[in-house]
Amino acid sequence: MDLNVYRPNVGVVLFHADGRVWYGHRAGLDPQSGWQFPQGGVDAGEDLETAARRELAEETGVRSAALLARTPDWLIYDYPPEMSGSKAARGWKGQKQVWFAFRFDGDEAEIDLTADRHIEFDAWRWGILTDAPGLIVAFKRDVYAQVVAAFAGFTGGA
Repeated sequence: MDLNVYRPNVGVVLFHADGRVWYGHRAGLDPQSGWQFPQGGVDAGEDLETAARRELAEETGVRSAALLARTPDWLIYDYPPEMSGSKAARGWKGQKQVWFAFRFDGDEAEIDLTADRHIEFDAWRWGILTDAPGLIVAFKRDVYAQVVAAFAGFTGGA
């Protein structure tokens, strides 16, 4: 598999102290769908953990987070044929992602969905990790199932 046709990306699962995880609702999508974890592109030359912390801060305002783990390899998904957005138009077949688990150790007042001028989420909530594959768009479900399996040990039963 040629990984060079996949856009480098990082994803973040932010764990609450009680084992629940942070979900953001993608701005402008149907209120019943579009819930996902923070994720975003890696800048040229950027360290993956640095990219994950930057994306987390930009999308949620959260900076108080302790690293728990990361996936060892790239997790890959293809863009669906009907997706003609800017990333697909730039020649990417899909995304390759390294996922990070962080423990939120700040106060919820720190969460600010308007922390960056490019607003990704219009709502947020704490939820159960195993719900993730059922909340995300269909073409990302396999990756989300892999993320759930990789980080299930951090839920503490939640």
